[in-house]
Amino acid sequence: MNSLIQSEQLNLMEELSSVSESIFDSKDANLGKFNWKGKLFYRMKLNELRVYFERQGPTLHCHFILPKHSLKDFLIRCNLPSSDIAVLENHSSFWEYLEGLTKNKR
Repeated sequence: MNSLIQSEQLNLMEELSSVSESIFDSKDANLGKFNWKGKLFYRMKLNELRVYFERQGPTLHCHFILPKHSLKDFLIRCNLPSSDIAVLENHSSFWEYLEGLTKNKR
């Protein structure tokens, strides 16, 4: 959060504070849910950011605020522990996979 400029921080806080109970019951395209480390997490898309949080009663406990399409965002969505980033980066098949994605888009 500290890496965001103040206006982005304020916009983010406004968006998060406006989350109501009804969003969890709807099929909102900006909200997804998944299990990670044995907990139910929600992923909210807010412009260029992805916010990962869990509900604890009426409270939202935010775990990550990440730029969209970042490596850490990818790791969390794929249910990989973020501490394995260095291991993953050193594995040749990971880089081959990424190169294959760019070749397929051409």
